[in-house]
Amino acid sequence: MTEPAPPPGPTPPPGFGPPPPQYAFPPPPQYAPTPPPPRHMPPPYGAVPAPVPASCPPAGPEFTAVDGSSAIAVDAEGVTLEVNGVFAEFPWPEIHSVHYRVSPNGKTLMLGVIHLDGHFYDAVVNARPRARLAEWCAHLPWVLGHYRPAG
Repeated sequence: MTEPAPPPGPTPPPGFGPPPPQYAFPPPPQYAPTPPPPRHMPPPYGAVPAPVPASCPPAGPEFTAVDGSSAIAVDAEGVTLEVNGVFAEFPWPEIHSVHYRVSPNGKTLMLGVIHLDGHFYDAVVNARPRARLAEWCAHLPWVLGHYRPAG
């Protein structure tokens, strides 16, 4: 007697096969196409458009000291030093500390910035007349204290 031929390939053990319907992944949802964004319509003829705010300077006190070859600026953005046309800008998050003093001869303001990486940058600004140096020395600590109360 002949037995029927076994099915081709290995037979999976019982219990394996497609998952029951309650465990099968649901079909992917059908998404509606996204509508295009609304177009900006210009105002009707004769209507006054809303004013566009000009790029105004940041709010807060400012300090500026300038002579013929150097400049120091302190504002809400940070500290900017300029020496012989070379600028160095330091935003407040990159500044470790700011130091200043009057020169021994009483004619110049010296300001130094210590960067977070430890480098020191400085600028020296001559005050002419000397009364201007007194104004700078009265205003600079107040501006620095506004932006860096801890130093």
